[in-house]
Amino acid sequence: MAISYHSMTIQDYDQCLALWQGVEGVCIQSADSKASIQAYLERNPGLSYVARDEQGLVVGAVLCGHDGRRGFLHHVAVEPSHRRKGIATSLVTRALEALTRAGIEKCHIFVLNDNAEGLAFWKKSGWIKRRDIVLMSMDVPRTSEL
Repeated sequence: MAISYHSMTIQDYDQCLALWQGVEGVCIQSADSKASIQAYLERNPGLSYVARDEQGLVVGAVLCGHDGRRGFLHHVAVEPSHRRKGIATSLVTRALEALTRAGIEKCHIFVLNDNAEGLAFWKKSGWIKRRDIVLMSMDVPRTSEL
């Protein structure tokens, strides 16, 4: 099984969205629209990656960006039929190397509390669950709501 890795482009969106929607533990929101992902990729060029099988189909993906201080990984996913072959590790390694080249020294990953398989993967990979912070979110009001 030959897997190739490429920087994610907006042309990968449909296959990535199908992957993310089909993999347990990935939560798709309105912020994951094609326009939003395109803007994210443009703000963070060369940081996100896809893994393709011999037929050219996306079997893994990582969405990666930074705010100038910290890196963030979103939607790390691998097709269940392609797991346990090092694809996720390779995708994450590429993203972290890209963050290093951008001068970013720390990275965070968002993992759903009930994603036991994902939490186990990240712990096994050396990531540490933070207990000193709580993530809080809110939808930003649209101009018409202000």
